[in-house]
Amino acid sequence: MRVPRTFVFLDLSGFTNYTAAFGDDASARVLGAFRSIVREVASARGVRIAKWLGDGCMAVSVDQNNAISFALELEQREFAVCAPLKLRTGIATGEALLFEGDDYVGSAVNMAARLCDHAEDRDVLMPAMHLDTLPEGITATPRGEVELRGFPGPIEVVSLSGTPAQTGPHDTGELWTRSPFI
Repeated sequence: MRVPRTFVFLDLSGFTNYTAAFGDDASARVLGAFRSIVREVASARGVRIAKWLGDGCMAVSVDQNNAISFALELEQREFAVCAPLKLRTGIATGEALLFEGDDYVGSAVNMAARLCDHAEDRDVLMPAMHLDTLPEGITATPRGEVELRGFPGPIEVVSLSGTPAQTGPHDTGELWTRSPFI
């Protein structure tokens, strides 16, 4: 079954060197803190963690703006608990095959992964051709064309930055303040 989705790949840059310098226990503490933040932000933004990839992950969203807000909020929050490591992010939107009920196969998945590989520290990269609208507070800066392994030609890329609005589609605040039905 083909489904439209936005894919986000995250990677903590420098994790291997950090582990070599500070040891397994220190790196496990950082990784635990990172995963906790990822889960918290994903839940708040309506994004699902599809799989953990060592010191990174693949996340999936049915809404591109939710995925962008997720990535940029993570970039800001991970800095406090993961320093000196820095997050690299790739985002791509498109149709993908839902494979065996819990995995995705397709060009958008591969593009998000390759953009993450191409990103520098604290970069959030996205193909310009996938940019329809941006969440409030987010801007896109052209980065030019890049060659991505496995893709037949250069791809125009933008770098996303800014602070996403804190309001989201999952606000249930009013449920706690209104009177129950009698």
